Amino acid sequence: MTTDQAKPRNQSSSLRRALAVLDHVRDHADARGVSLTRIADDLGISKSTVLRLAQPLIDGDLLTRDRETGWFRLGHGALRLGQAYLSTLDMRSVAADPLRRLQHLVGETCHLVVYEAPDVVYIDKVENEHNVRMASRVGLRMPAYRTAVGKAVLAWLGEEDFQTVVAAGMPARTERTITDPARLAAELERVRLSGYAVDDRENEPEVRCVAAPIFDHTDRAVGALSVSGLTSRMTPARVREVGPMVERAGLEISRVLGSSRPSRRRPDRARDDTRHDTRHDPQEGNQP
Repeated sequence: MTTDQAKPRNQSSSLRRALAVLDHVRDHADARGVSLTRIADDLGISKSTVLRLAQPLIDGDLLTRDRETGWFRLGHGALRLGQAYLSTLDMRSVAADPLRRLQHLVGETCHLVVYEAPDVVYIDKVENEHNVRMASRVGLRMPAYRTAVGKAVLAWLGEEDFQTVVAAGMPARTERTITDPARLAAELERVRLSGYAVDDRENEPEVRCVAAPIFDHTDRAVGALSVSGLTSRMTPARVREVGPMVERAGLEISRVLGSSRPSRRRPDRARDDTRHDTRHDPQEGNQP
């Protein structure tokens, strides 16, 4: 191999190691930063190599080094890169592929919404593979309290957002709609435990929906995606199968939007929030 042939590979290797230094500082620096010794030890390279790899990053303002302590922190160039990245993001574009993959996987209608208190607004919809169509449409506004997507968002917002929804009114849409604030609060706690929300015929009489939140770069719930189907297909057992799929799709979209929320461990089945009141429908047996 000639020197000219080896040079690009060496440059590529150096770039990868420099990016590893940048990633380490991003993940491990506190208010003071992270020390040269820790970077070298954790990455298994010498201190002199760390300094050599870090210098172009410092020159480009991606890293900064404290003159007194020698510790490293992210530089303002990293902030500019992050802002530039976030400015190009559009939730509908980011979610398009995951939403379509989810629809192909489950074979039911999938929705994408954003939260605009006290409602959710549908911004995308992928129809099911059956002849029956859902009543939803892109641009439709729906009260958050009676939809799975709305509850998926509300579960991760604060008390002020909850009270805004309650103050807007909670009239019944079907006989199963939750109209009591205390019951809604309990429902949101179940959503937090399971990771996904269920609309069990609360918005449309013969439709069940399963939804999960979408978080932005500040880890605030800003939207949700859902799977909706007729109760004849979205049985209680099917809801339990689909729930984790929707949750994973929501986390996938959230990561692209800059969220750092980790994947959540699945709760015990006994704590699953899909155990709903079936007093209006005793023949259902196992609840979703």
